[in-house]
Amino acid sequence: MLKPIEFILNRLSYYLLVLMVFSCSSKQNSNKDQLVFKYNEHKNIGSLDPAFSKDLADIWATHQLFNGLVQMDEKLNVKPCISKNWIVTDSATTYTFNLRNDVFFHKHKLFGKDSTRTVKASDFEYSFNRLKDKSVASPGSWVLNKVESYSVINDTTFQIQLKQPFPAFLGLLTMKYCSVVPKEIVEHYGSDFRSHPIGTGPFKFKRWEENIKLVFRRNNNYFESDKEGNTLPYLEAIAITFLPDKQSEFLQFAQGNIDFVSGLDSSYKDEILTSDGKLRSLYVDDVNMIRGPYLNTEYLAFFMETDVDELQALKLRRAINIGFDRSKMMTYLRNGIGIPANGGFIPKGLPGFDNSIGFTYQPEIAKQLVSEFKSETGNQNPEVTLTTTSNYLSFCEFIQREIQKIGLQVNIDVIPASSLKDAKANSQLDFFRASWIADYPDAENYLSLYYSKNFSPNGPNYTHFKSDTFDAMYEAAYLETNITEREALYTKMDSLVMTSAPIVPLFYDEVVRFTRKNVNGLGINATNLLELKTVQKNK
Repeated sequence: MLKPIEFILNRLSYYLLVLMVFSCSSKQNSNKDQLVFKYNEHKNIGSLDPAFSKDLADIWATHQLFNGLVQMDEKLNVKPCISKNWIVTDSATTYTFNLRNDVFFHKHKLFGKDSTRTVKASDFEYSFNRLKDKSVASPGSWVLNKVESYSVINDTTFQIQLKQPFPAFLGLLTMKYCSVVPKEIVEHYGSDFRSHPIGTGPFKFKRWEENIKLVFRRNNNYFESDKEGNTLPYLEAIAITFLPDKQSEFLQFAQGNIDFVSGLDSSYKDEILTSDGKLRSLYVDDVNMIRGPYLNTEYLAFFMETDVDELQALKLRRAINIGFDRSKMMTYLRNGIGIPANGGFIPKGLPGFDNSIGFTYQPEIAKQLVSEFKSETGNQNPEVTLTTTSNYLSFCEFIQREIQKIGLQVNIDVIPASSLKDAKANSQLDFFRASWIADYPDAENYLSLYYSKNFSPNGPNYTHFKSDTFDAMYEAAYLETNITEREALYTKMDSLVMTSAPIVPLFYDEVVRFTRKNVNGLGINATNLLELKTVQKNK
């Protein structure tokens, strides 16, 4: 069917506008912009206090302002930060961190004569106490759940004792929740520390007009250097705007008013990319595209304690898994961005991932499974209801059409995201769309969704999957210090989950970033962290 003429004209106008702004963008850039990195945050920022860095928008901002004991590199390796090194003893339950003595807080008059001071081990003790303080109500307090105690040995030595071995612990410490904050500043501002942040990061807070603009300036006392010994960061400033509309954000990028956009939004994906995920010729000379695995699994989930006969049947859950073409779905709906999920729940990019343990497209076998269900139950018109949000309606409609071809009716119920979140946590949905973005880069974080002691609403096991064998392997992985053996355990657990098909993995997401050609050093990582301390802008 031909598209309405109005739609075609609107698209043509859009292409002409983009072509125009790209052709004149170089004339609009001035030399003063060369040391300022500009981006838009369409979801706004709730707080600049790292104890509340729950959403990606907040994490991106606070990452520029704060540091912790350790940090993650682009390959997800844990590296030194304020802690220059550490040792692990007592059967992997005691972590002793030796701190640098050249890390200074951003300048503030409350520090007294020198307007700053060095970070000490007691600052981490205070920061961790604050993270656990129920009156602060940090959403990141759970990060310390496996910690028995922590103590200050001296000004440059901080020690943490765990309740039991936990191989992913260092990864947890890279989260912004674990950033160091200065007691005198936090106690002076109280809850207003959210808008008066003082940290140790490569940039320092300058100005915030909420929902309008946020500005950070270079921290000239920053402690890290590049491989040649040059002090970081290279940029003079970061400027963040808050346009709520993604298409407007893309036009600002096309005009050269912002330096990069992140993600592939439906409002511009067909304008900038071909169906197989390549930059269109219009953008090749002005834009770089960076893409790589993102620790995010998009999936459909079944509630395993459901009363719905169709969903209780393993045959139908398997039929749904093999009844649609994931590769076709990614081409049509995501322009090839994203990896079809033919493996388990662990996404590509994490140790433990195995692309052979899941489901592939087998429509004839899917039809046979549905036919067998009908014969065994006498139910000649099986149907299920899939609950989703409007953002993922196109995916669910694609699956609906494909699954109906194998003889199973799929109804779609669209509800607000907040309603879906509450309903799945309280076991009110039988079949629903979901996603899991890694809290920390270890497959244990994904497998925790299938541990029986994590049944929702008290944990993230929304499917209420239960297996004694799985639980035993999950607990054994905590005690396994051999990396190779632990990865093998992760894969076995993931495979065990897939044999019961409590979920339908859709795709493993990819980080995709579009930058102007004059931006260098903006890398990419599987946690989608925005690292700006090594970014440079050229004329």
